[in-house]
Amino acid sequence: MNQQIYQRIRENPHFDTLVKARSQLSWTLVAVVLILFYGLILVVAFNPSLMGQRLAEGSVVTLGVILILAMFILFWILTAFYVRRANTEFDDLTQKIVDDAIRGDRS
Repeated sequence: MNQQIYQRIRENPHFDTLVKARSQLSWTLVAVVLILFYGLILVVAFNPSLMGQRLAEGSVVTLGVILILAMFILFWILTAFYVRRANTEFDDLTQKIVDDAIRGDRS
């Protein structure tokens, strides 16, 4: 691609929409992950007995194990959500922007 196409891409109003949507989604997911992760660290630091609480009398499974497993699974789900959105909505919008730039449209 030449410089004119890159310039048309940057000037396309859909480009700003794409950048804002991707950025907003990314930062939202980062905030969710960090809040959960550091929340877990705070619970371990200030209330370790909660993490060691057994789920049932005589059980070897503790609440901490369940919470960490749940977080691990949630992080997988969040990753799958981002990838699915990136491969549908974001890719479609990116393709439209590139097609418009190649044709010379500035809609």
